[in-house]
Amino acid sequence: MAGNSIRFGTDGWRAVIADGFTFQNLAIAAQASAQVLARTYPGAGILIGYDNRFLSEKFAAHAAEVVARLGIPVYLSACAAPTPAFSWAAKERGCHGALVITASHNPPHYSGLKVKGGFGGSVPPEVTAAIEQELHHLQPLGSNSAPIHTWDPWPGYLAQLSRFVDLEKLKGSPAKIWVDVMFGSGAGGLKRLLGEKVIELQAHRDPLFGGVSPEPLPQNLQTSAQIIAADPAPLKVGLVFDGDADRIAALDGQGRFLSPQILIPILIDHLAGRRGLRGEIVKTISGSELFVKVAERYGLPVTEMPVGFKYIAERMLTTQVLLGGEESGGIGYLGHIPERDALLSALYLIEAVTETGQDLSALYRALQEREGFSSVYLRRDLHLADQNQQVRLFQQLQADPPSEILGQKVIKHFDKDGHKFTLADGSWVMIRGSGTEPLLRLYSEAKTLEAVNHLLDWAAGLVNTAASHPR
Repeated sequence: MAGNSIRFGTDGWRAVIADGFTFQNLAIAAQASAQVLARTYPGAGILIGYDNRFLSEKFAAHAAEVVARLGIPVYLSACAAPTPAFSWAAKERGCHGALVITASHNPPHYSGLKVKGGFGGSVPPEVTAAIEQELHHLQPLGSNSAPIHTWDPWPGYLAQLSRFVDLEKLKGSPAKIWVDVMFGSGAGGLKRLLGEKVIELQAHRDPLFGGVSPEPLPQNLQTSAQIIAADPAPLKVGLVFDGDADRIAALDGQGRFLSPQILIPILIDHLAGRRGLRGEIVKTISGSELFVKVAERYGLPVTEMPVGFKYIAERMLTTQVLLGGEESGGIGYLGHIPERDALLSALYLIEAVTETGQDLSALYRALQEREGFSSVYLRRDLHLADQNQQVRLFQQLQADPPSEILGQKVIKHFDKDGHKFTLADGSWVMIRGSGTEPLLRLYSEAKTLEAVNHLLDWAAGLVNTAASHPR
């Protein structure tokens, strides 16, 4: 059965278009997802949304027909929009949930399906597991269809975002605001909120994403960085959204890349310090220790989770979470849905720059100095020719974890999501599998770039050893 090839990863199902991601497989995944959503979450109807990728609107229409033939009313988006817009709409409109055709930051030849619950966020692991079980027990679709309504997700979503900041104040910001939407579905969003104050880059639809993956990484942003650096404005903020606008990164006034590791501490400080807001800080295990330092300054509790925003979302449903952030730039906020949202992150960052009159890099340096915590953080991705390589490596690390790495004692071993080793000097190194692509992600944070690279080299050496010694 075709459904046997469908596997749900960190956030939904993704596969190569015309290989694993076909209209036939999508029909199976959409039917299983819709049936589980309708059983799990009270409501009326299911939303279908999509991004700017190749054939996304056609895939969305096909999924809508499948869900309608289950007798479930469908609300099909009339246009591409950010994934959080559909999550918000699912909650606002009282639906069972939403199915979003998107492969987020994955390469252009991928498509995917994200499943959102009626509460406004990614479904938890047990619901994903139920969908995977449902794939193998599907009945033929009925011949009668429930109605398919088309609607525009943007007005309701932008109205929700406008509740969190003073838009008129931001329109008067001394900063010039650039946003690179990476040809993604966030195009036009900030401009509709802040008008001509915003200058967009790469805002037209290009299913090839300019020949790179729509992921906010330095190597994918060189042209935008040059444009922003050349702008003579005295104060600038450059914001970057991924392909479906649920993740954020930034560029400072000199065009230097600012990762989420830099932005999240700035946001915690802004919300807790200038805004006076309180609540728990939730970080994924791969996040910087500076998150913890800033949270502790304001007496905010910190909880660590495995990688994947669905784990943060679960926590947000039961706890007053001020900010939940992951290493890849997905950040959710108190008072909003339990969902990562790049546009809301952008508004808060613009607000921080507006209120301080300082560049984002300057705000980060000030935080490092204040907390006495200066570090370098890097991630490397290693592509796997053999998926069993990861299995062998993780079995080895589970059975015989190192007690010492590069002369430093291991003081903590986190093994709930890959393997993270914290060392006596406060540095750490982590190895985990990607939930969406055939690769291993290596992470490290240490006091110097040299130390970080040594730790990443050590981790890469372990991976290579596992490859050369198959069992």
